[in-house]
Amino acid sequence: MSTSVNAGSRLDRLPIGPFHRRIMLLIGIGMFFDGFDIYIAGTVLSVTLKSGFSTLAQNAAFISATFVGMMLGSFGTGFLGDRHGRRFTYQFNLLLFGIASLAAAFAPNMTFLIACRFVMGVGLGAENVVGYSTMTEFVPARTRGKWLGLTAVCVVTGLPAALLIASVLVPQFGWRSMFVLGGIGALVVWYMRKSLPESPRWLEAVGRTAEAEALMQAIEKEGAQGQPLPAPAPTTPAPVAPDLGTLFTAPLLSRMIVGAICLITINTLLYGFVTWLPVFFVKQGLSIATSFGYSLLMALGAPIGAAIGALTADRWGRKPTIIGASLISVALGILYPMISDPILLPAVGFALTVPIYVLVALLFGIYIPELFPTEVRLRASGIVNTLGRGATIVTPFLVVSLFESRGMAGVMALMIGLLVVQIITVWVLGIEPTSQPRGTQGRRDCRAGPQGGVLRG
Repeated sequence: MSTSVNAGSRLDRLPIGPFHRRIMLLIGIGMFFDGFDIYIAGTVLSVTLKSGFSTLAQNAAFISATFVGMMLGSFGTGFLGDRHGRRFTYQFNLLLFGIASLAAAFAPNMTFLIACRFVMGVGLGAENVVGYSTMTEFVPARTRGKWLGLTAVCVVTGLPAALLIASVLVPQFGWRSMFVLGGIGALVVWYMRKSLPESPRWLEAVGRTAEAEALMQAIEKEGAQGQPLPAPAPTTPAPVAPDLGTLFTAPLLSRMIVGAICLITINTLLYGFVTWLPVFFVKQGLSIATSFGYSLLMALGAPIGAAIGALTADRWGRKPTIIGASLISVALGILYPMISDPILLPAVGFALTVPIYVLVALLFGIYIPELFPTEVRLRASGIVNTLGRGATIVTPFLVVSLFESRGMAGVMALMIGLLVVQIITVWVLGIEPTSQPRGTQGRRDCRAGPQGGVLRG
């Protein structure tokens, strides 16, 4: 059996078909429960606060523990995934947060619940990194933006789903039922994903070429659908795998800076604003039912925004879409604290949620994984995700302080400031990945190339 697999080019020439849809289904369902488990924080904490099970400070500690766990999960999964493979890593993290979620359902007090949330965070942080990176390595470059964006839609659909399900389950069965549902769902997906193959790009990158060739032949047999395939683009000899220091020298250093700042910003928007919406509404005097209703209406903007990002990223380009969505978020963020009308408030909040989730799709799902070549993709993505999660460990405490002293205006001032920094950073340092085959070109760019050059690894 030939071992000159040229996996990247051979994957890129495949027509979109049942193979890609099966990969999307198996990864997407897991990513949905990742999003669902992340977003149940807002629904659960508003109820625990109202019932006296927790205090506002303990709620901040709960969210902070989530960030600490996600930071460690993001960092660890990069090295595990590049060393032991994508398949092992995405199965391990899904099992971890599924079991921890079930344990959280039986928490006797808030301290135990916070500890369970930390363990859940480790799995959630890992799933986010490895899920997007794995999709990056299977989907043809010409449609990668669309498919990675749709993966982000799976994640963010967890937000309205969590709010809608909570509005039904929590009044009848209490907040613990949300953790039971999330845990059982994660374990079911873990069992389903046993059939998900390893990434042939990774197998080739680590020298397991015989396995990569056998897997590629099976993928091509399924993916060709009985039709002749075009010749793959020529390959070049693979260089020695870059070490960790490569990430902190040109041309990858500027991309690491862009990735870190973008992920710090979007994590703060999500977990300093969106996740806290039910709690903010309760603290402003609304009932639990009204809080859930307002939050659900605004949350409907999440899948809409992510879908817009998915369907426009390839056409409009990554940089213009990121900068444009950031500018719209700034404008609506300035307006939002000025609204008190009960009809306008959720309407403007919905309008604000849409560009925020355009950014979620672009940054988590598309732009960050595209910045790095196969050999270091999970490590680089893991490190910038770690910085993004780590920087927001203090966000819950800062948000509580700003909300109590200055109300929503103080919270939105923090968000707007970060968005402005993001706009400047992407404009000055950001690159525009092209829809070209990823693999050999990315290896060349990893070793040398202009700071602003295109990376297609």
